Amino acid sequence: MKHMRKLLLPLVLLVPALLVAQEFNCQASVIAPQVATAQPRVFQSLEQSIKEFFQSRRFTALNYAPSERIDINILLTIGSQPATDRFVGTLQIIYARPVYGTDYNTPILDLVDEQVEFNYLENTQIEFSPDRYLNNLSSLLGFYAYFILGLDGDTYSPLGGSTFYTQAQQVVNNAQSASEPGWKAFESQRNRYWLLDNQQQAVFRPFRELLYSYHRTGMDAMTEDAAAARRTIAEGIERLKTVHQAKPASYNLQVFFNAKYNELVEIFKPAEPAEKTKLFNTLQIIDPGHISQYQNMMRGS
Repeated sequence: MKHMRKLLLPLVLLVPALLVAQEFNCQASVIAPQVATAQPRVFQSLEQSIKEFFQSRRFTALNYAPSERIDINILLTIGSQPATDRFVGTLQIIYARPVYGTDYNTPILDLVDEQVEFNYLENTQIEFSPDRYLNNLSSLLGFYAYFILGLDGDTYSPLGGSTFYTQAQQVVNNAQSASEPGWKAFESQRNRYWLLDNQQQAVFRPFRELLYSYHRTGMDAMTEDAAAARRTIAEGIERLKTVHQAKPASYNLQVFFNAKYNELVEIFKPAEPAEKTKLFNTLQIIDPGHISQYQNMMRGS
């Protein structure tokens, strides 16, 4: 069963390599609304190359049946093209996980990476090695592949994504000599370096524990007992106060709530007033950017 995916890891590791399937279903779009000289063909080629990057390669030794693959959507917006094979833009990555017993996918990651620069030649395959830096585009995509695998793992078993974060860390380490931005600690507090570093810090453990309780014991149990599932989710969010106190306005919590705020509003609209009030008071501290939406939750509208 799909919801058991990460609970079967020890068994899955014994599956022969021949039976192992790729981990991702990827939808990719490349647009260049501001590039006057844009050649549609190169962007169509780039779309296909990104899709193949995720769907023709194995990132783990785990067995993913076609129905278990992780659905991701990628939107690459090219802002400028300094040279024929050089591109600068932003990358939006969206990942949602199925909820057991429903046809609903719960959003987990909705992130826009604004520090995207790379070289690409039309009709070329994007080569990637987890052991060394080959080029910025493959490191970018490889990093997010491992980071999403980490998030996915965390939602299926407690701290289940640790191995994948370690692999993402290797991609970051290998990219420290890259001239392109997004990989180094000193460049920004909102980049790939800090997204991964935060995720692995002890102070962020309540956040990783929330990924499990919110999804595995909250969302996956929602059809059985909605009130209990809501309590589980609210208790996990309450524990994020310690994360916020240690690292206010952290990139990771901003990214998480950017994906989750609409869902939270819908989940808690039918909750008891006292339960909603307590959650609202916590959310206005740890996610003030979506306060107006949470006010809709309080109104039940």
